[in-house]
Amino acid sequence: MTLMRPSHQLSALATAFTAILVGATGTAQTALAQTKLETVKTRGILQCGVNTGLAGFSTADDKGNWKGLDVDLCRAVAAAIFDDDTKVKYVPLTAKERFTALQSGEIDVLSRNTTWTMSRDTSGLEFTGINYYDGQGFMVKKELGVKSVKELGGASVCVQTGTTTELNLADYFRANNLEYKPVVFEKLPATLAAYNANRCDAFTTDVSQLYAIRLTLGDPDNHIVLPEVVSKEPLGPAVQQGDAQWGDIVRWVHFAMLNAEELGVTQTNVDDMKNSETPTIRRLLGVEGEFGTPLGLTNDWAYRIIKKVGNYGESFKRNVGADSPLGIARGQNALWSDGGLQYAPPIR
Repeated sequence: MTLMRPSHQLSALATAFTAILVGATGTAQTALAQTKLETVKTRGILQCGVNTGLAGFSTADDKGNWKGLDVDLCRAVAAAIFDDDTKVKYVPLTAKERFTALQSGEIDVLSRNTTWTMSRDTSGLEFTGINYYDGQGFMVKKELGVKSVKELGGASVCVQTGTTTELNLADYFRANNLEYKPVVFEKLPATLAAYNANRCDAFTTDVSQLYAIRLTLGDPDNHIVLPEVVSKEPLGPAVQQGDAQWGDIVRWVHFAMLNAEELGVTQTNVDDMKNSETPTIRRLLGVEGEFGTPLGLTNDWAYRIIKKVGNYGESFKRNVGADSPLGIARGQNALWSDGGLQYAPPIR
């Protein structure tokens, strides 16, 4: 038997350790090489987190068919990738569950009326745009005789926990030196049930939700939405940080729908528009340029979205606007060219 010198033993151990490290690193690099887009393509379906049920944004009928403004974002992403807007698995999530589901990889995109805030944006989430500009409001029963939020001093307020709504409620009453009693629930149905059962004097959430919920309360005229809007609630989809291409895909899906509306490209005329001589329209629809390449998509990715889902204005109108029971005016959600805040960078 030949004995190794200590220096030789150390050298052998270092070589073995390096081999193990290289092998482990190679395995990790292989795992990291699987991008979110590749994962979604391999799976053959997009997993999209949505609200458990919010009229105008995400609701399912008795056959499990989902619709809403947030649902249309999911459909549009699927259309861009698969040329099929039905290749979506909708994962209904409560406010408390939504971020864990995204960070754990249970869902690929969170499209669930979620407010873009600094703390969320710096804690592993990447917001990819704002598909609805909203603000927090209050609803009370008409019989209470209240005309302003500032008349709610000493009132009990039903609010959903784990939301910016709960934080804004505390901020507003503190800033206005008003006392209040929060009546807190994890899930929206329980919060609403408490309001209906007179366990609280007021119910607070985003104004868009108040209009939707008011329609479900038997006689909507018995409930009034107070005039004050007490916060900024820029709602939009989010993805996990760390995959720039995936973030770009979800971001530009929204921008494509806005650009389509601005350019007058609709679900009805999109095929005719492919013959347009307007450069901006030709780039949008993939007739000119290679704008699918950076996204890992075909050049007609935006055409697919418009053909299957429509432009932003069409989605807004049928889900929350004039063609929906909510009848919400475009307001801040109008295009910038119409005095609103919706604005998309150009595709060029």
